[in-house]
Amino acid sequence: MRGFGELDGRKQFADVRGGWNERGVSFSVLVTGKRQPVWCRESRVDESDGFQIWIDTRATHNVHRATRFCHRFVFLPIGAGPSYRDPVGDQMLINRARENANPVRPGDLRVRGTLTKDGYLLECCVPATSLTGYDPSEYDRLGFFYAVMDRELGWQTQSVSTQFPIDEDPSIWTTLELTRPAKK
Repeated sequence: MRGFGELDGRKQFADVRGGWNERGVSFSVLVTGKRQPVWCRESRVDESDGFQIWIDTRATHNVHRATRFCHRFVFLPIGAGPSYRDPVGDQMLINRARENANPVRPGDLRVRGTLTKDGYLLECCVPATSLTGYDPSEYDRLGFFYAVMDRELGWQTQSVSTQFPIDEDPSIWTTLELTRPAKK
């Protein structure tokens, strides 16, 4: 998924890829170009190097406040455990939401982080059971937004920057069409 930040002249430092099936959605994020060590803390996810995604399982772009079908997840390559070396996957609340999505149980989100010489590789999965209203056979579109946050490199977003209320307004998220590969 290429970010539109390049149109604004913003440097793209992360390669973000995604996929889906009936069991959920998965993402791979490769961050490169870091000169400083990765910094992550489970207790300070908003200040950590990592990846956040916003998903609306109804892709309703005519409301400005999140509904129960809107989700926010954060993934960090490290930051948990006694030596802060375990990856983190967690659900976050959406500010000003009309209703919150169903809470995710600890351990439901799957995440794997690998540090590299100049960044990290983050692989994460949100199972369908953690996405209120996720039913690709009935709703083949998702409202979607991502941000890769880095204390050294800045923010890389999918489309508009933080000048807009990206973290709370689903009307400015993009639409992902859940398509299947053509049969041969």
